[in-house]
Amino acid sequence: MSVSSKKALLIAAFALLFQGIMSAQYKDGQAPAEEKPAVLTLEDALKVALSENVSVKVADKEITRAQYAKKGSYAALFPSIDGSASYQRTIKKQVMYMDGGGFDMSSMIGDALLGYLMPLYAQHPGVMPPVPEKPDPSEETSSSNEGFSVGRWNTWSTGVSASMPIVNFQLWESLKISGQDVELAVEKARASRLEMVTQVKQAFFAVLLAKESRSVFQEVFENAVKNFEKTEMRYKAQKASELDYARAKSTVQNAIPNLYNAESQVALALWQLKAVMGVDLDENIDVAGALADYSTRMLADIHENDDFTLDGNSNIRQLAIQLEELAGAVRMQKYATLPSLAVSFSYMMNAMANDFKFSTYQWSPYSFVGLSLQIPIFAGGRRHNAIRQAQVQYDEVYLQKANAERQLQIAIRQYLNQMETSMKTVESAESAVETAEKAYGIAEMSYQVGRSTITELNDAQLALTQARLGVSQAIYNFIVAKANLEQTLGADFTE
Repeated sequence: MSVSSKKALLIAAFALLFQGIMSAQYKDGQAPAEEKPAVLTLEDALKVALSENVSVKVADKEITRAQYAKKGSYAALFPSIDGSASYQRTIKKQVMYMDGGGFDMSSMIGDALLGYLMPLYAQHPGVMPPVPEKPDPSEETSSSNEGFSVGRWNTWSTGVSASMPIVNFQLWESLKISGQDVELAVEKARASRLEMVTQVKQAFFAVLLAKESRSVFQEVFENAVKNFEKTEMRYKAQKASELDYARAKSTVQNAIPNLYNAESQVALALWQLKAVMGVDLDENIDVAGALADYSTRMLADIHENDDFTLDGNSNIRQLAIQLEELAGAVRMQKYATLPSLAVSFSYMMNAMANDFKFSTYQWSPYSFVGLSLQIPIFAGGRRHNAIRQAQVQYDEVYLQKANAERQLQIAIRQYLNQMETSMKTVESAESAVETAEKAYGIAEMSYQVGRSTITELNDAQLALTQARLGVSQAIYNFIVAKANLEQTLGADFTE
């Protein structure tokens, strides 16, 4: 097989492989030839994620929910008005009994009738009614065993009632806690945004790292093909051994899987970026820039973060709000021992009848307005234990906040150490790249003139590859640590 045929075969194989890798990003396996990917900068990716990310949308919904809950709690300050209506059907009427000595109905009726007729008999002296004899008080009266039914068969009632607190310390404190719930929801939403920004940054940088690796392995593959062609020519001219020819050929074959893996890593990194951005995975996008763009600002980025206070940390802010809420809960439990005052009003209409002729019903109104004073006296120690329980919860969160501050201080120092280490590694790796490039050039020239073997050339290529990948990895470690540090310090993207 000639040199040109072997070269054409390798290029065709690589083209088919590259086409298969790139088509994996599409459902139908074929990318539109005329469609160009939308190139996004880091700022563009963050803006899209802030509007499309699911966790951000859920956090915004939680803020709205907390605001509605706050408005609902303020409704307790306004009068509560309720309407009511009831109907009762009597199954058996109540029976009442009267004792003669205690309550003589006939005597009362007789006295009333006599008082009404006496003026009339005074005008006719000749006609005088007999005066009824009054019973002797000394005589023992007897009780009657006969009673009479009371009430009617149907009882209807309707009306409205209203009540409103005037003095209630517990209620006022609970309204403050409801307002703090809204603040906590807002801070949790901010935490979701900070986490989302960090995830987008890491995914964006991962794409850049994958593209850098792909470029390195692409160059390795091209150098392997070029060296194979030269080795084959020398082998045919009997200036290279069969061992060199076999090693050059195996170098090309080994470079293909590495390139395949590099292409797969680019596709996976892009899918991860789309996922955290909240866009469809079939969107054809690409990222702008390179990792080398961030290496020039390493020293400045470290000095920009000289203020390492935790005032902007979202976890610390959330714990601080929770402490305020628990302090309010302690006060609210203490206020349970104070009196409360409320005003109430009621207006009712009642009707009783033995039939269902509503037009003939006689409705009797009944209304009142009054004040209700409630003074807690004794509850078996329930209120005192509730105060202790709220105080213990406050102490628990206070300890958690102190421990969180210590852990975050450790995390800040760790990220700074990673950034400094990565910056030093980049400087060393860049020097290694320069040396490796020079060594590879010398090895390539020596191989062309027959002073070195293909093994030495491959060793020089491997050293150059590792040096270039080391630079990219060091820069990636730096910017990822910087992103984590910014999240810990609470640096908002919008700020």
